[in-house]
Amino acid sequence: MRIAIQGELGSFSHEAALTMVPKGIVAPCRTAADVLRELDCSEVEAAVVPVENSLAGSVIDFYDLFFEHEFVIERELQMRIRHNLIAAPGTRLETVRHVLSHPVALAQCKEFFAAHPRFKATSFYDTAGSVQHVMREQKSELAAIASRQAAVEYGGEILLAGIEDHAESFTRFWLIRRRGSVPTEAAPSKLSLVFSLENRPGALLEALGVFAARQLNLTKIESRPITGKPWEYMFYADVTLPPSADPDAVIEMLQKICPVVKELGRYSASNYASN
Repeated sequence: MRIAIQGELGSFSHEAALTMVPKGIVAPCRTAADVLRELDCSEVEAAVVPVENSLAGSVIDFYDLFFEHEFVIERELQMRIRHNLIAAPGTRLETVRHVLSHPVALAQCKEFFAAHPRFKATSFYDTAGSVQHVMREQKSELAAIASRQAAVEYGGEILLAGIEDHAESFTRFWLIRRRGSVPTEAAPSKLSLVFSLENRPGALLEALGVFAARQLNLTKIESRPITGKPWEYMFYADVTLPPSADPDAVIEMLQKICPVVKELGRYSASNYASN
């Protein structure tokens, strides 16, 4: 199975893809739009996309595109994010002066930089890409912050492991496929959907009442502006499904009060995975 990811090989999305589909062939893409376009055009059979980090919040690049594309969530994965200081083999920690990584990764290692004031944090477009750059340059003053998979992929050496500020950093990934290519799960425990609302008082309360009336736990709700319609919004929601729940009934009721309702997938909620 060919699986599209955003970012270079060795990224956290690469690790997630190998965890979810161990024998998959990973196809790196530069942008979120490229990932979903590859899936739309059948260049790949699936994609693994990050949708939320427990510290940084939602991955907006993907949320803003989800409504425009036809896909179904097959599975989810919650993966522990461990940041590592990686350099060219033979580099000594005391020679490092510049540390490259994606801005989010740098922000999650503030305590590390406070403890090593001689290191200058430098933004780079991708965590794995920063390791690729360091290995290409082969300079003793350069290092990068990235995943263990990035060190394996490009032959880097981990100087320090687990340098993130918080051990509670997890990223939630979805394995998505084209609509119609995923068999219906017999006992899903989670439902993801997107809906719009009429511009009137109480509209959101009425929509949320659909979940409350059925005692369904709304674990996430995210509003995003609708392109081309100023001050109008789509609402993305994740809902847990007890064995007695009827997802079709939930969607049918929402359709009676919401102008647009789109199911993104019904699937099993994941356990945490350590990388």
